[in-house]
Amino acid sequence: MKRVKLDKIDKKILNDLQNDGRITNVELADRAGISAPPCLRRVRALEEAGFIVGYHAHLDAAKLGYGVTIFVQVGLESQAENDLKKFEKRVSEWPNVRECHMLVGEADFLLKIVAEDWDEYQNFLTHDLTSAPNVSSVKSFLTVRQSKYQPGVPIDIE
Repeated sequence: MKRVKLDKIDKKILNDLQNDGRITNVELADRAGISAPPCLRRVRALEEAGFIVGYHAHLDAAKLGYGVTIFVQVGLESQAENDLKKFEKRVSEWPNVRECHMLVGEADFLLKIVAEDWDEYQNFLTHDLTSAPNVSSVKSFLTVRQSKYQPGVPIDIE
């Protein structure tokens, strides 16, 4: 994408796609106030420039058998870059870990983990997470309910 600065139409397109990734190009163009062909060109340019990194469906975890969500703070014995990368690689191999964020502060990482139930999580905790090399501490937070889920980022269209 040659343009680095996003204009109002680009922001409108990003906002609408973020809210509904299944919107048709015709409807997206209509909402943005442009015709379909230039809208599609803008979407492709936004994808190529890395503003749009993917599309996905929001699934109901409970209906798929994942009844618990746990946030976990993980402390490592060493924060050397090589050790951090090794931990991140190991985390990427665990399908039940849905998010991994490196932190500044008391903990080194924050993980979002889904499991069928508390017993399955405890099994993962004892056999995988706490036994992983370099892990020195783990603090688990079982969620009670989710009151807000809004993926993406706020986009100021004005």
